Amino acid sequence: MSLKKNRDERNKALVMLRLFNVLIDKLQKSISVLAPREPDQLKEALEAAAVVPDDVTEGHFAVFAIKGKETKRFVVELDYLTNPAFLRLLEQAKEEYGFSQKGALSVPCRPEEMQKIIDDKMEKSTGAGLCLTSIKCN
Repeated sequence: MSLKKNRDERNKALVMLRLFNVLIDKLQKSISVLAPREPDQLKEALEAAAVVPDDVTEGHFAVFAIKGKETKRFVVELDYLTNPAFLRLLEQAKEEYGFSQKGALSVPCRPEEMQKIIDDKMEKSTGAGLCLTSIKCN
């Protein structure tokens, strides 16, 4: 029984890793296509990319949960990039927005759904995945 459980867990991990690799590949391709070719443009792009809000500390990223008129900003740990529930949201975002969306990462869900993903992860991993900030946007 434990061999089957280990195999199932390994298969889940491999699927998540493949999804993560596909996401990274597509992000890299879209960035390289959009990258400016002129030296001055490259310098400006790098300076713009270096501007990160103060509440987004190292090892974290900002994400907007958007559903209808409800919008809320979250700052979460990079560990969420391996969370199955968050990966499903990224897949939905890819289908809804594609990889051409500009600016902050947005996922198509109600803010309460995103908060539940955060709360569930926090329960499972003694404090990891802490939502540092959530800001309601109108």
